[in-house]
Amino acid sequence: MKVNTKIFGEIEISDDKVITFQEGIIGFPDLKRFALLHDEERGTNAGIRFLQSLEEPGFAMPVMNPLDVKPDYDPEVEDELLGSAGTLTPENLLVLVTVSIPGDLTRMSVNLQGPFIINIDENKGCQLILDSSNYPVRFPIYDILQARKEGV
Repeated sequence: MKVNTKIFGEIEISDDKVITFQEGIIGFPDLKRFALLHDEERGTNAGIRFLQSLEEPGFAMPVMNPLDVKPDYDPEVEDELLGSAGTLTPENLLVLVTVSIPGDLTRMSVNLQGPFIINIDENKGCQLILDSSNYPVRFPIYDILQARKEGV
């Protein structure tokens, strides 16, 4: 299917790349169909990717793997909260968190408290709100990304 997006222009998304969030996502319960877009040259390890809505062309949320900035990220989640993501295994589980990119890049952060859980085999996902205070809504990442870029 062709999707005319605000950020990426017109793109082709194959049906097998559509991720369905039965419950929608937090703040946008009516948006249920998404595609995960990334820089083709860098592949799926591109760092920041975009969760592009297929229903609202102007809505694309920057996301990334939380382990890239917090290697010990491992929240405990009750299984019943994951039901809409299908049958999850370590092999088909993809966890992403939203990235906030303000005008002042030194204030860039990720939301560790509201991860997206995606079943890459079934193309189903859900978004959770964690009860743990160990995972803040605004976890600063600029210094972490800079250190990685400089090879520190």
